[in-house]
Amino acid sequence: MSRLNVLKTYKIFIGGQFPRTESGRFYALKNKKKELLANVCLASRKDLRNAVVAARTAFEGWAARSAFNRGQILYRIAELLEGRKAQFIEELVLQGLTAKAAEQEVFQSIDRLVHYAGWCDKYQALFSAVNPVSGPFHNFSAPEPMGVVNIIAPEKSSLLGLISVMAPVICGGNTCVLLASESLPLCAVSFTEVLATSDLPAGVVNVLTGSSKELHTHFSSHMDANALVYARSNKEELKTMQQNASLNVKRFFHWNKDWTKDENQHPYLIMDLQEIKTTWQPVETSGMGASKY
Repeated sequence: MSRLNVLKTYKIFIGGQFPRTESGRFYALKNKKKELLANVCLASRKDLRNAVVAARTAFEGWAARSAFNRGQILYRIAELLEGRKAQFIEELVLQGLTAKAAEQEVFQSIDRLVHYAGWCDKYQALFSAVNPVSGPFHNFSAPEPMGVVNIIAPEKSSLLGLISVMAPVICGGNTCVLLASESLPLCAVSFTEVLATSDLPAGVVNVLTGSSKELHTHFSSHMDANALVYARSNKEELKTMQQNASLNVKRFFHWNKDWTKDENQHPYLIMDLQEIKTTWQPVETSGMGASKY
C-alpha cells in the first residue's frame, strides 16, 4: 500500500528551545535528484533579535563557569554526537556525500569537539603574561571572552564547518548566534538536538536556518553583538559585514578555511574572540626590602 512520507520540519534553535520562525516561512530542501528531503525554517530578522537576546542572557553565566567545566560540557557534546553518528552519516549522504566522505566528516567533527574541550583550561596559561614593569607594582594580562558572537557558518560544510566555527567561540566563554548552511542544513539542525540534550546551558548556542543574502546585513548591524565571524566567500556580503561592523566597533573575522585540515583547529581561533584584561597590582615594600602583596 503506497503512502506519503511524513517529512520532518526542521526548526530553529533559540534559548534552548525549538520554535518555528516567527515569520511562518519555510523552504523546501531537495537533493540532487530533486527529491524533497525536508521543510526548513526561513529565519527572519525578528528571529535573529530573539537569538541575540538569548545569547546575551546566557553570556554572564557561561563566562563565569570554570574553564574545566566548559571543557567537560564540550566533551559531553562529543559523546552525544558519537552516540548518534549513524543518523548524521545518513543525513550527509542524503545531502550528496558518499558514505565514506560522510563517515569521515562525522568522525572529524567529533574529534574537533574533543580537541577544543581539551583547550578550554589551557589557552589561558599559554596566552596570559606577567609583564615587565619598572615600579612598585606587578602587571598581569589575561584573556577574557568578548561576549555575543554572530557567526555565518560555512555554506559547503553541513556539520564539520559549523562545529569548527562554533567550538572555539564557546570554548573561550562566549555565546553565539549561528546561521547554518542554506543548502546543507540538515546536520546543523539535528546537531542542535544534541546540544539541547547535553549539559550546555540554554542560549549559549543559538542556530538559525535561512538565507545569508537576507540575513547577513542584520547579523552584522545588530548593536548588541560584540563580534562577527564570516566563514563564507561571497565578496559582496563580506564587504557589507565589514562596513556594518564599524557601526558599534564590533570585532570582525573572516574564517574562510578548509576545515578538513587539522592545521585549522588551533587556539588562535579561541584568542580571536578574547579581550586582554591587564591588572596592576601594587607592592608594599617594608623592612629589609621584603615585599608584601
